[in-house]
Amino acid sequence: MRAVIQRVSEASCKVDGNITGEIGIGFLVLVGIEDADTDEDLQWLAQKITGLRVFSDENGLMNKALADINGDILLISQFTLFAQTKKGNRPSFIRAARPDKAIPMYEQMIKTLETILGKKTATGIFGADMKVSLVNDGPVTITIDTNNRE
Repeated sequence: MRAVIQRVSEASCKVDGNITGEIGIGFLVLVGIEDADTDEDLQWLAQKITGLRVFSDENGLMNKALADINGDILLISQFTLFAQTKKGNRPSFIRAARPDKAIPMYEQMIKTLETILGKKTATGIFGADMKVSLVNDGPVTITIDTNNRE
């Protein structure tokens, strides 16, 4: 799994002009799923996302996690995170999981994040043409790949 996590002061997702999810302070998380991903990858990534200490404390240092600031998550599925661009100019997405695998894992990620944070996770709609808006706070943008656990 791959995730791009952006610290935001606000973010929203629209499909066909209708808001499907919106948050104030928290994380906009773009998540990509590949065929090789397991439940262990999902659990590790969810813990990593919710545990990231990138929110400012009283001294202006990045020491607080989502729970510390009562922050929210807007989770967006994004298969293009697995784009391969080695050959030519048209990306290949063959590593991205097909919907029969990706949808259940995306839905499980939503549930896992909700369990960890004890509140609802805002979302887009899997496979839809989404319009995502955000105000990146900082900017702070972090990428995580479960195949490269640093």
